[in-house]
Amino acid sequence: QVQLVESGGGSVQPGGSLRLSCVDSGFTYSRKCVGWFRQAPGKEREGVASISTGDGSTYYADSVKGRFTISQDNAENTVYLQMNSLKPEDTAMYYCAARGGPCYAPPRQIEFGYWGQGTQVTVSS
Repeated sequence: QVQLVESGGGSVQPGGSLRLSCVDSGFTYSRKCVGWFRQAPGKEREGVASISTGDGSTYYADSVKGRFTISQDNAENTVYLQMNSLKPEDTAMYYCAARGGPCYAPPRQIEFGYWGQGTQVTVSS
């Protein structure tokens, strides 16, 4: 049974930083694409960043390029999302998701079948 568990969310002031973690278990694919998504109230879920665990290739949405960094620790089956220079518009529930095979672009919701429960990020002064 595949399970994805996010952690690391919280409240931070504008300009601050947070690091989210996504730990997966039960995934049988040796190579997979892990994506981070976010959804603000009343808005559609947005793909933020993705990483191919096979070769470490990364992809970002334009809205977070230069501020967010996705990385992995394969030994720990963990993918991180380092978020710097946070803005109020980054406030959302953040989800990680996974699928087999490599990533080719910033993540699209329709491509992913396995999801975590989400972790809330609030950016406010």
